[in-house]
Amino acid sequence: MIKHIVCFKLKDNSDAEVKKAADILNSMKGKVPLARSIEVGCDFLHSPRSYDIILQVVVDSPEALDAYQNDEYHCSVVKAHMHEVAEASIAVDYVI
Repeated sequence: MIKHIVCFKLKDNSDAEVKKAADILNSMKGKVPLARSIEVGCDFLHSPRSYDIILQVVVDSPEALDAYQNDEYHCSVVKAHMHEVAEASIAVDYVI
């Protein structure tokens, strides 16, 4: 299994915008079948080095991760929104 983690720093990290982004990330639940689990968390510390939101997705294999990256809902709704609102993002993918 593979864990895919992405941290997002938003251009506007107001509570309303962070919640909206988190809701959109969470909307993948039940709509992106390759994702075995999806977890979204919002930062509360707001330190200078903090990112605003974390997304953790578990998939079965590297091939499933590739398919997840190209999933229609993930691309057209989630990635489109996050690319629009994110100032920066970082990711890590590892075998669990």
